[in-house]
Amino acid sequence: MSIPLEIIATGMVTAVGLNAASSCAAMRGKIDGFQETRFIASSGDWLTGAPVPLPRNWIGMKRLAHLAAGAIHDVFETIPDARDNCSLILCLAEEDRPGTLTPDSAKLASMISDIIEIPAKIKTRVIAHGRPSGIVALDQARRVFKRGEAAYVLIVGVDSYLSGVSVAHYLANERLLTPDNANGFIPGEAAAAVLVSATKPGGLALGGIGLSREVATIYNPDDLPLRADGMTEAYRLAMDQAGVTLAQVNYRIADLIGEQYFFKQSALAALRLERGRKEFQDLWSPAESLGNIGAAVVPMMIGMALVAQQKGYSGGTPVLIEASADDGACGAAVFFERAA
Repeated sequence: MSIPLEIIATGMVTAVGLNAASSCAAMRGKIDGFQETRFIASSGDWLTGAPVPLPRNWIGMKRLAHLAAGAIHDVFETIPDARDNCSLILCLAEEDRPGTLTPDSAKLASMISDIIEIPAKIKTRVIAHGRPSGIVALDQARRVFKRGEAAYVLIVGVDSYLSGVSVAHYLANERLLTPDNANGFIPGEAAAAVLVSATKPGGLALGGIGLSREVATIYNPDDLPLRADGMTEAYRLAMDQAGVTLAQVNYRIADLIGEQYFFKQSALAALRLERGRKEFQDLWSPAESLGNIGAAVVPMMIGMALVAQQKGYSGGTPVLIEASADDGACGAAVFFERAA
């Protein structure tokens, strides 16, 4: 039997707020953090991005360390006793992604620990799979609790597409949203954290997770047609574990970064699995306010669902969360709301 996971707290640092409460309020109100950046698009115009308004102009790995530390601090303010008895799982960009700001994950983890003053005894694991990293982290959290390593697991995602190398790469591949390209994403940055317990009741309970891989990727060299086999299988695995069908899912949250490929993938997965539903099924995406925030997106989406449950404006229970990467990795998770 799978170890039960309860989501009991969240923290965020985003382009629309420096904590979870303000970030979720802004996203609920459809406020975005989009503004002109220092980068120039192919048209000669300033590129639109979603930078976080930090008090100092930190750059590179130091900037990401402060983003992550802020999200962790947000969690520890809610659950202070987690500081001394948790295991940390750090979700980062893919190691081979052009322009990644985290080439040395051990150094980043050390910088975060120094800023937030995490006790040296706390063990840190790194998952560097980009956007779906948080789904993998949920599975890792189950293993931590099964081995009895800690009372809590803190899943932290931090990422940024706002680096010179990253922007140049995605501009060259016509992946960014510009006046000349409507089928692109807005580069963003963010950090988000969720605190997980196996024993303490929370606002959300994990019902199931699914991980799979899509062959017809966005970079698919053979130009294979997209059937969304990977995301469909991830949905199916997560829902089978949770004991629900897609018709019973009340709303979804997806990392729809802005490109047609990922909208089509999500739509195809839903069409292939949903049978018998008549009510409206809402679909949320943090990218509407934050752009593409990479590995921070799964903790962000889980946090959105938790705050929505706590504040009484969620789309119902259960909720399905999905994420996918450019290399075809697909992940899905089903959560059930707990009574307030």
